Parts: sequence; C-alpha cells; structure tokens
Amino acid sequence: MRLSTANLYDASIANLQRRQQALQNQQQQLTSGKRVAQASDDPTGAARAERALASIGRVEANQRALEASRNSMTLAESALGDANELLQQARETMVSAGNASYSDAERQGLANKLQGLRDQLLAIANRPDGAGGYVFSGQGSANPPFLDQAGGVSYVGTPGTIQTGNLDSFQLSVDGRGAWEQARSGNGTFVTDAGPNSIDPAQPAKGWIDSGRVTDPSLLTGQNYRIDIAGTAPAQTYTVTNTDTGAGVTSGSYKSGQNIQFDGISVAVSGAPADGDNFSIAPATNSLKVFDVLDRAISELKTPLRNAAQIQQSNTGRLRDLDAVMGGLQNARSQVGEKLNNLDGTETRLAALKQYSTEEKSAAEDLDMVQGISDFQNQQTGYDTALKTYALVQRMSLFQYISGG
Repeated sequence: MRLSTANLYDASIANLQRRQQALQNQQQQLTSGKRVAQASDDPTGAARAERALASIGRVEANQRALEASRNSMTLAESALGDANELLQQARETMVSAGNASYSDAERQGLANKLQGLRDQLLAIANRPDGAGGYVFSGQGSANPPFLDQAGGVSYVGTPGTIQTGNLDSFQLSVDGRGAWEQARSGNGTFVTDAGPNSIDPAQPAKGWIDSGRVTDPSLLTGQNYRIDIAGTAPAQTYTVTNTDTGAGVTSGSYKSGQNIQFDGISVAVSGAPADGDNFSIAPATNSLKVFDVLDRAISELKTPLRNAAQIQQSNTGRLRDLDAVMGGLQNARSQVGEKLNNLDGTETRLAALKQYSTEEKSAAEDLDMVQGISDFQNQQTGYDTALKTYALVQRMSLFQYISGG
C-alpha cells in the first residue's frame, strides 16, 4: 500500500482536529459542571436525569399543596381552640346561674353575657381563611357558612371537606356541620328531660332528673322510656315504662336523689315532684348544635318566675349539653391536630424523596470534577504532543531533505 505525503498530512490534520474537539468538549464540561448537556451526550443518562427531574417537580407540587393544607389546618385548630375557651366561659356562667340566691334580674345579666359569648362564637364559626373562603365552609362557599336567623343559627355551607388532587389528598377545609352541629346529645348514650305534668299540663315539674349514666352496656335497648311519679309525699311511687313497647319496666317507692336502675341505665330524680310529674329518657343522637344549646340557655335564663326545680333542671340540662358540644369541638380539634401531625410526617418524607431525586439527577448528568480535571489535563497533554509531533513530521519530506542538503 502506498502512502503519499498528502495523505499523511491529511491524516495528521484529522487527528489534530479530533483531539482539539475532544479538548473543547472536556473544557465545556468543566465550565458547565455537566457531563450530559444534551441527550446525544449520553441517551441513557439523559433519560435517567429527566425521570429524576419529573420526580422533583411532583414533589415540589406536593410540597406546595402540603403548605396550603398546613395553613388551613393551623387556622382551623386555632379557631376551635378559641371556641372551646368561649364555651368554657359559657359553662362557668351557667354554673353561676345555678346559685339559688340569684334574682331574675341577675340571671338576665348572665343571659346577656351568654349572648355576647354566642356572638363571638358565631364570628369564629364564620372565620375567613385568608384565601377568599372560610375555615368551616366544608366543600366551599362564597358566603359565611353560618347564618343567624330568627329561628337560630343554621349551617348554609356545603357539608364535607375540600381535598387536594394529589396522591396524598391533603385536607384544605373543615366540615363546619360536623364540628358545630353534630355533637352527641345527652350523656352520649341517652337524653333525660322533664315533661309537663300529666294531670295538669300547665304546671311545670316540681322535681328534676340528672343526666344519668350507663351501668351495663350489654343491657341497653336504645328505646324510649318514661318515669311517672304518683301520689303525694311521703308515700310517692315511681313507675318506669318503655314507651316504644308500652310495657312496664320497673317501679318502686320514690326517694329524692335515689338511683333508679333498669335496662343498663341509672338515673336519679330529685326534689319534691308532684303527683303526675314525669321524666323522659330517649336515645342520644348526633344532632346537638352549639348555637341551639346557647340559645336555649339564654332563653331559659331570661324566663322570669321559675321555681327552684325548673332552674335546677335547666342548669343541669344546659351544663350537660355544653359539655357535649365542647366535647364535639374538642374531637374536631383533635382530628385537625392529627392532620397537622400527618402533614409533618409527610413533609419529612417528601423532603427525603426530593433529596434522593436531586442526587439521582446529579449522578446522571453532573460531572465528577476530579475526574474531569484529570481528563482535561490528559487531553491537553495529548493535544500538545500531537501538535509538536506534527510540527516535526511535516518537515521530514524528500524535497526538504534535498533542499537542506
């Protein structure tokens, strides 16, 4: 095979150009810090980096949704805490109202205090979330979710909650109806109350019944009962009737404050009830509303000329109801607190996932600077050697030899 001088020159020039291009590529990598600047540099590495970048984008979107949920849940937790503090003040007011020495005017003053607490609670229930909505608007509402009307406060929002559309489904609102209007009535199992006298319905009961307690859950029937008082003191009797079946349950001699037990239930009737006084026992429901309890308490405190039994029955019932609605709000607050705890755990997981994806992207496309500097120096040395070699070889031709000779 014959190799001409021109062919040798062309081959040397081509080799120099390749070395120069390699040196230039290595310099670009060092300058940018990236081993993969475009997909053609390393298709596999570019795809790996793209997957990591998509993962980072999803994590950042989830983090934004998490922060929105955290803001909403923090506002809700604060609002429920404020509401419970006001209800505690209302409870203390009702305890004060039980003072037998208070006059109707003094109870009127306590009613006015409760009215002020009620107005503050309504403002909390309609508290805005700072983003154009309301904390307790449920699934969203352009107007305040609680409307104060002649018949009382009603929930006009949409029950439920708003969730983010991502996989974790963060909560963005609180169901106002569930928090404010669905407390368990009575003592949580049954509700006691005094009825009108069966002989003279115009006469209020002269005794009162406590909230009662459960003695044996396995014996509970979930049915309605009535306790009837008959006779005159000191020879009065009581009779317990199941009003759902019409069957008599138990009976005995009445003694003030003595427990009456039947079907897993224990209640105590106190005072000096009149012949024909009766008391009802009904199953509890999830229908107790915060504002209805306060409205009833205010109305009863404003009612003049009540006897001692009416005052005692009213205070016992309203304290029981206040405890129930406070328990409902505390339960809602604990649920919100659990959401906040879950958000903290999810935030840690998202941060770890983002860090992993960032490291994966870096491993796929970033340049190892130590290795890159070493390669650049090797390329530089090789290119310098090639230039010197070419400079020497290009003078070694027959014509130059003859002319030099």
